[in-house]
Formats: sequence, C-alpha cells, structure tokens
Amino acid sequence: MSHLFTRNLTFQSNDLGRNAVLMLTFDADMLGLYEDFFPVAWKVSKFGKTGLCKAHITYTSQLAFSKPQVVDGNIIGAESCVKIDVSEKTTLTEADHVYHFSPPQAGASGVLQAVNNTGDVQDIAVGFMNEGDCIPTPVLYFNDVKDGSHVTAQFAPVLRAYVTTACQETEIIRSEIASPVMWSHDLATLAKDTTWNLERNPVTGQFAIVKA
Repeated sequence: MSHLFTRNLTFQSNDLGRNAVLMLTFDADMLGLYEDFFPVAWKVSKFGKTGLCKAHITYTSQLAFSKPQVVDGNIIGAESCVKIDVSEKTTLTEADHVYHFSPPQAGASGVLQAVNNTGDVQDIAVGFMNEGDCIPTPVLYFNDVKDGSHVTAQFAPVLRAYVTTACQETEIIRSEIASPVMWSHDLATLAKDTTWNLERNPVTGQFAIVKA
C-alpha cells in the first residue's frame, strides 16, 4: 500500500468587493481529457462581496474506483466502489443487477486500472476516500466504457482553482473551462494544513489566490 496523506486547505476572503464562486477541480493536463474522460467539480464555494468568508476542504490520497450514479450531469452517488492503490487493478462485474468491484490485485506499474466485465457498456469514476466516508468523492469520470475494455488512470493530485459562475459540486465538466486557472498546486507538495486568501484587484477586477 502506498503512503497515504491528508491535506486540509482553507480558502478565505475579506471584503472581496464582488460576489464570487470558487471551483476546485483536478483537471491538470492529462492525455485524453475531455475525450476519453472528464473532470468533476470537486468543491464549489460562494464568497460574498463583503465580510469574512471561508471554505474548508480535506483531501486524502486514498484512491478509489466507483460505479457512479449520474442524474442530469451530476454524480449523486455510487452503486459500488473499491479502494485502490497505484499499480493495482480491479474488475467490475454484475449479477442480478448488483455491481461489484473485485479486490485489487497487482497491475501495471504507475497506474490504476478497472476492467469492465459486466457484459454491457458502463460508466466508471476515479476518486478518493476521506476517512469515515462510505463512498468515494469522484474527481474523474469515464463514460461509455465498453465491455471487456478497461479504464487506466495515472492520477496526480494537482488541484486547480477557478472563479466561475455556472457550476455545481459533483457536476461532470464536459468541456474545457472558459475561466483562466488562477491557482494550481500538487497537494502532495503542500503542508498538511494551509490557508489561502482569495483576493480581487479593485482596479482590474482580476482574482488571485495567495498564501495567507
């Protein structure tokens, strides 16, 4: 098992000057992004025009596959899931309309894999499990995975932040985000607890995130 780590991040603003919606997602450049798979809006937090606003989030590096439940473009739950580590693989099967991931076994080095052996096309998500959670938090969504084929993910916890308007938590992001990336960090390189200020330049109106 790989070494697990937890990252606690606080994003805060004070008299921002304009209402803003901060979206966090794992959509760093990956081969096949927006073609073979799609990022999921991990956290969406509202920050007010005036006063002090805060959002606290926690990431745990325990990865997991899930058979997601999707309603109106949002992942609302999972029919089955399994914890998995890098260089392991699992197989999704179905019997009597019940889905099951097999216990992980040794797989290809440096990636995690899920094989669809259900007899039908399926959707599969990659996410992570915080301590105490029953189902994973999805961060990447693979749709139309054919029977007999597999999902191969080389996931790095590079979190990126955007100020956006029309997005919900757990929403599957089908196309490249129009807003510019305003913050990006590999969570593995951060301290366990960090605080970040969301700021807005009153002259240009541009947003920025800086270390508190």
